[in-house]
Amino acid sequence: MFEVESYKGNREDNYNLLIKQLTSLLEGEPNPIANFSNASALLNQFLDRINWVGFYLMEEGELVLGPFQGLPACVRIPVGRGVCGTAAAQLKTIRVEDVHQFPGHIACDAASQSEIVIPMIDKGKLIGVLDIDSPEKNRFDELDQQKLEAFVAALMTVYKG
Repeated sequence: MFEVESYKGNREDNYNLLIKQLTSLLEGEPNPIANFSNASALLNQFLDRINWVGFYLMEEGELVLGPFQGLPACVRIPVGRGVCGTAAAQLKTIRVEDVHQFPGHIACDAASQSEIVIPMIDKGKLIGVLDIDSPEKNRFDELDQQKLEAFVAALMTVYKG
């Protein structure tokens, strides 16, 4: 049975505990949808000051909504469009302090002010992206980026696409 330990350390220690919890959740489970579902729930429980967290998965050349926590979202995003599509096209994390200043931003939730998107890559192939939105400008910093990239890397260790 999985138990969530409380986050009592500094931010870096708490992120390390989060990644340890993810690894425990993933152990022995090969189904990617189950793993993405638990990962989004774990992030939603861990992260404060966010209003959406979830996955967009590559399907026939575009990003399609996958497991998430939050309000209903855009279902399909073309690669190269918006923050998610740009991160997918560039195969790199994009951290946006103010989404209203990002050219071509797709507003699925008008409350979103900042965003971070981390590409998920398996064996050189884009699987999808992890997308996290916040109702607060400049919510995500360098530590968030480093640790969320490590979170995605841990998730990709069990991916069997």
